[in-house]
Amino acid sequence: MKRVYIETYGCQMNVADSELMFGLLGGAGYARADDPAEADVMLVNTCAVRDNAEQRVIGRMGELQRHKRPGDVLGVVGCMAQRLGPALLERVPRVDLVVGPDAYRNLADLIGLAGAGRRVSDTSFRDWEHYEDVPPVREPGPTAFVTVQRGCDYRCTFCIVPYTRGAERSRRLADVVREVAELAASGTSEVTLLGQTVNSYHDGTHDFADLLRAVGAVGGIRRVRFTSPYPTEFTLRVVEAMEATAAVCEHVHLPVQSGSDAVLRRMLRRYTRRAYLEVVARLRAAIPGVTLSTDIIVGFPGETEAQFEETLSLIAEADFDDAYTFKYSAREGTPAVRLHDHVPDGVAAERLDRLIEVVRANARRKNAGRVGQVHEVLVERPARRGGLMLGRTRTNHLVLLDLPPSAAGEYHRCRLTGTTGSTFTGAVVTPTLAVL
Repeated sequence: MKRVYIETYGCQMNVADSELMFGLLGGAGYARADDPAEADVMLVNTCAVRDNAEQRVIGRMGELQRHKRPGDVLGVVGCMAQRLGPALLERVPRVDLVVGPDAYRNLADLIGLAGAGRRVSDTSFRDWEHYEDVPPVREPGPTAFVTVQRGCDYRCTFCIVPYTRGAERSRRLADVVREVAELAASGTSEVTLLGQTVNSYHDGTHDFADLLRAVGAVGGIRRVRFTSPYPTEFTLRVVEAMEATAAVCEHVHLPVQSGSDAVLRRMLRRYTRRAYLEVVARLRAAIPGVTLSTDIIVGFPGETEAQFEETLSLIAEADFDDAYTFKYSAREGTPAVRLHDHVPDGVAAERLDRLIEVVRANARRKNAGRVGQVHEVLVERPARRGGLMLGRTRTNHLVLLDLPPSAAGEYHRCRLTGTTGSTFTGAVVTPTLAVL
């Protein structure tokens, strides 16, 4: 039996796609390898959102090459593979195959051709492909990602995703519910629904509000999360479903990208600062205690100092609990590369440093105020150090607990005893609430 090693970069969608590839290749007779030195096939599942992610992958391919033996296959899959296509075979000479996200069904055949000495690629879009008949191979645990939507119909000028994942299409609600029920039966109690603009989900009959209610009603599912939503897709129906569905967690990751209307227009984001803040207010009114995180890009072409200051002021006005912050990265093939007045790299880097400090200061202030509170915590896995276990609150805060590894999957009421500014320490104050 041949062995396959998959290394994953990028977003949760790529994590879910790697699980899908393990399922496809397992059905074709491949076993999973955890060490590239032991693998007959090495695949790197890639991200194309930022240039540094691609450069990291290219460097990693050079490292993996040393494990290649005659007949072994080294491949690039995912968004970077889709973006660069066959040109990647020329750019990295020892790469044997290049496969985009819609072509994983052909992966075993393509590996066979590559193993026979051909260098092959498949980056065709298939707007019907959901891999509905392919069971993903997941690491067992209390949490799981469930892809409900692939592709994107938005055309934000900075974003490469529509060009690497194709048009938006949603899975049938019944198929999603079936997969979630299977996960619950195997011991999973928290699911995260994935889509590029997940709250625009619509299967032709059911919208995202229907999906939230249906998934939240699955027996054994105690928590439902989703990412990443688009601000204008928080319809009244969706907000009402979030409020009414007990399993939906009190946390929303709500990308804003900029606090300046002028920058938002150049980004082709379909809302204004005011409209975004109205969504924030609507969510806070409907879901008491909801926490909000966001994505922010600085240094977008044409961004002035005054426009950047508008982004800084938005952090205080929206009162974010956390933010993922990025310096604009030009992506060939996106409209933004044709915009004028690109911000010098040094200026963008300095703005990013200032942004990070403001975000961290706000998070530290808010988290310090949470010390002493009692929250329900799902114990997920061992922490990377200290012999502790890592858990998560419904509001998406990480908590370190002094519990044994056997506690994974348990729910506890825990008092937050301290914080480093981002992660909390906690102490159990009630017996186990559930072992699922």
